[in-house]
Amino acid sequence: MRAFQLVGWLQSPELREVPVPEPGPGQVLVKVAGAGACHSDLHIMQAPAPLPGFTTPPFTLGHENAGWVERLGPGVTGFEPGDPVIVYGSWGCGICANCRQGQENYCQKRAGEGPGLGGGHDGGMAEYLLVPAARYLIPLGALDPRQAAPLSDAGLTSYHAVKRSLHLLGPGSTAVVIGAGGLGQMTIQILRALSAATTVVAVDTDAGKLETATRMGADEALLSGDEAIARIKDMTGQQGAQLVLDMVGIDPTLRMAAQVARMLGHLTIVGLGGGALPVDFSSPPHECSVASPYWGSLAELMDVITLAQQDKIRMLVEHFPLQCANEAYQLLHDGRIQGRAVITPHP
Repeated sequence: MRAFQLVGWLQSPELREVPVPEPGPGQVLVKVAGAGACHSDLHIMQAPAPLPGFTTPPFTLGHENAGWVERLGPGVTGFEPGDPVIVYGSWGCGICANCRQGQENYCQKRAGEGPGLGGGHDGGMAEYLLVPAARYLIPLGALDPRQAAPLSDAGLTSYHAVKRSLHLLGPGSTAVVIGAGGLGQMTIQILRALSAATTVVAVDTDAGKLETATRMGADEALLSGDEAIARIKDMTGQQGAQLVLDMVGIDPTLRMAAQVARMLGHLTIVGLGGGALPVDFSSPPHECSVASPYWGSLAELMDVITLAQQDKIRMLVEHFPLQCANEAYQLLHDGRIQGRAVITPHP
């Protein structure tokens, strides 16, 4: 089969021929319909040396995956060949304290390893994906797996980041989403779905993405800069927002996040831009909690799928055949993907 693989650090990935994996006991082979291209993949490609916990290339990229069940390994029940499924991507050990509480994204032994992240598991940018356990599969029902694939990360990560702060949101509250790309657009919709009374503010440097953010439900769409900071302060009586979600994570966005957060609020760093949050006695504001969540739980992904099935959230998707994966990543790098690029290995 064909697979889009990272063959070496600081090298462009290549389309290669690899054997089709055979599912063993408890495993499931999935025919991949779509694999989302994520900014974290770019960080992997641009890493000058192995990242902590990563295996040596080659390995197949792609951690946002959906498709159809192809073959069941011995002992697997509950699924039939042809079933449309989405793959939960944070594969834990299943036995540590966090995994036993359903938080495999915070596995204490594998640190949330999953397919396409260099943790020893090939990802879904290939014609087939081997899933180690049926519990990682969630039925999609009538959802198109080519459209649904990004829900497994862009949807899940956004949902988890918002859900942990829901107790702060309600009538009169404000949530600021910095970065209105694919992840930010999904976050805006989830805020609308989970806390309709919250005023949602989108901030970005791209006017086109701000227009999309407005269509997705943002109440305000502001070009990044000092005027945006002043506007958010004015909207909140100079107090700042209850929740600030930085979907970018570079120095300028983190500085802005610290300026527009409020006392006793939440500042949530979702983006992997590699910036540093300025911290001193008065910044962020007093008792403003700072967190960097990672993906979400399997149960939360089930919630995300339900929201999508109810047509409360949707992902803007651009499809690319497997042989055009490098082109998709270049467009992503250049900021020319409006939502999410999805690689489709099968026509």
